[in-house]
Amino acid sequence: MPLALVALAITAFAIGTTEFAAMGLLPQIADSLQVSIPKAGWLISMYALGVVIGAPLLTVGAARLPRKAVLVGLAALFTAGNLLCAVAPTFGFLAAARLIAGLPHGAFFGAGAVAAAELVAPHLRARAVAVMFSGLTVANIVGVPAATLLGQHLGWRAAMLVVVAIGLLGAAAIARLVPQLPTHPGAGLRSELSTFRSGQLWLALATVVFGCAGLFACYSYITPTLTEVAGFADSSVTLILALFGVGMTLGNVIGGYAADRALRPSLCAAFLAMSGALALFALTAHARWSAAVTVVLIGMAGFAAVPTVQTLVIQKARRAPTLASATVQGAFNLANAGGAYLGGVALSAGLGWTSPTLVGAGLAMIGFLIAAGSWAADRKAPVAVVDQSVVAEPAGAALH
Repeated sequence: MPLALVALAITAFAIGTTEFAAMGLLPQIADSLQVSIPKAGWLISMYALGVVIGAPLLTVGAARLPRKAVLVGLAALFTAGNLLCAVAPTFGFLAAARLIAGLPHGAFFGAGAVAAAELVAPHLRARAVAVMFSGLTVANIVGVPAATLLGQHLGWRAAMLVVVAIGLLGAAAIARLVPQLPTHPGAGLRSELSTFRSGQLWLALATVVFGCAGLFACYSYITPTLTEVAGFADSSVTLILALFGVGMTLGNVIGGYAADRALRPSLCAAFLAMSGALALFALTAHARWSAAVTVVLIGMAGFAAVPTVQTLVIQKARRAPTLASATVQGAFNLANAGGAYLGGVALSAGLGWTSPTLVGAGLAMIGFLIAAGSWAADRKAPVAVVDQSVVAEPAGAALH
């Protein structure tokens, strides 16, 4: 595998770390800027909204530009946004900086997935893209817990500055190691947008928005839930976040294996399992051992849905793989924003620290109902032939 894939993975690691580390640092950010934890949760929503806005706009706007220059520019914009976060003097400034940091997220993974596939021979494309997105898996197992631990001891700004350093390293590595890549001759606004005439594509994206919002409603407030309800010390939260990353990795593998064999049933089963695990957490969060076990189960169920959703969306948008990949990122981060917001509403209403996980269980059930309805409608239509070079994108592509 070429070293250029490692360069892409470094930036993927930085992006994954900054997206999810904020969830582990909410108490520190809230105390530092003198806001409530539910209000601090808006920072998660602002980043997610940045992804939703930036994914389609930057992808389409950069469609005819040299791919390498686009990747370097997106990595630089992400890094600049995180630098603004690190020096933010007020909560409002920090919220705006989080939005800026989120703008290049989806576009980077959309362009990066296609670039990774073009860097190797056709029979190695799936493994090449997997190498790039391994940065996201490592971020959830190592980067997020490490950033949380660093933020607890040196302050959340120090954690942001480390992300800036990694982002600079990734941008420099892309500039140095990624070769010049040709622009697709058919790239352009018309060809990219034509795929969105499919009703099944919109249903697939709706499944992501509602179903995955359930995961984020819980995970956005996982740190205060673990400390206030389960009784974990702040120093122990990093270990639990690492366990969530382990569950995510296992779910990715299980979901990918199942999706290759029965895509639609696997998707429905994943959202049912997610809803059940989230509802269970409202009970098990009151004891440390059961809370830790359930966090792993939530990670497994939540990310088992990722490869199935990713494959389904790209199947329905196979004529525009770059924009489709970016749009998946937008849908997942709209779920991130909506889940964090609705979980915060439940907390603000005084329903208790376990209320976000119950909100999440309900949202995951809505995702299941949309997935089941979409499956029933799609069974009446002929099965489309899928371009395997496009569907080769692995599960990690859809998380962020």
